[in-house]
Amino acid sequence: MRFLIWGAGAIGGTMGAHLARADHDVTLVDSVAEHVDAINASGIAITGPIASFTQRVPAYTPDIVAGEWDTIVLATKAHHTEAATRALAPHLSAGGCVVSAQNGLNELAIAGIVGAERTVGAFVNFGADYLEPGVIHYGGRGAVVVGEIDGIVRSRTTQIRDAWRDFDDRAIATPNIWGYLWGKEAYGAMLFATALTNESIADALASRVHRELYITLAREILAVAAARGVNPESFDGFDPSAYLPSAPRGAAERSLADLVAHNRRSAKTHSGIWRDLAVRKRPTEVDAQLGIVVTLARAADVPTPLTARLVELIHDIENGSRPQSVATLDVLASMVPAGAT
Repeated sequence: MRFLIWGAGAIGGTMGAHLARADHDVTLVDSVAEHVDAINASGIAITGPIASFTQRVPAYTPDIVAGEWDTIVLATKAHHTEAATRALAPHLSAGGCVVSAQNGLNELAIAGIVGAERTVGAFVNFGADYLEPGVIHYGGRGAVVVGEIDGIVRSRTTQIRDAWRDFDDRAIATPNIWGYLWGKEAYGAMLFATALTNESIADALASRVHRELYITLAREILAVAAARGVNPESFDGFDPSAYLPSAPRGAAERSLADLVAHNRRSAKTHSGIWRDLAVRKRPTEVDAQLGIVVTLARAADVPTPLTARLVELIHDIENGSRPQSVATLDVLASMVPAGAT
């Protein structure tokens, strides 16, 4: 299958290298010229416990790529979605589609630019990090899901799924991609909370002191999903139904234990959010991932005070007014009423 992958970092680089190795026709686009130059000079190198190889694949910066594609995989950071979609639109064929392999609800923005009929949703939860130009660390497997935003599984949906099985043989097509995306929003809010600290994902989620915070935060997100008529899906140890007020006693705690176990199996110990803050010293995707939830919540008259405060605390770390520390996580935890769960 022929793919243009727009954004060749952790997600796009990992998928693109694997698909090219499986003889799919892959072209990479990335805005970092040094990364593109390294790929063209020596290939894209995948390191880590799952796979270690170097794959030759053509790479371009957005200003020089030429041609049209039926399938463009958008794998940029969420806050670059609108600009990237406008940049890639001239390369999308009339009957083609943009597949969002990103975090967040970016399908909404993509559909607003190229049209809903040319937008395909995807959910990817594997662990990977951009290490340096031309080098990606693939640290842990995770769910790989593709689905149409109108819930109809089409031939293009299954074709993409079948191709993506050359990356991960567990890849699936779903009629409920919004369920996966909103499930990831709830889990993603928990990951943003862990990134307030320097703890690993597993250690932060294992903290009994902060258990009620994680549960209450997930409940806020899931309440917004419910207001929008979405039925969230389970993945990689995260069971959305376990966090609902109606869930059996202890269900959320068991789900947290499953998440801890899943993350302890991964060589990627910290989230990309933490890496943006602590290593790359750049803005995170918090507005595009959680800010949009707060906006949608207001429209649905659903209160999300913890999520809104979490967005503020991430911005505090971004601008240097707060440190990444357990004390910063405690600021958020102090908002949770006693016995909330």
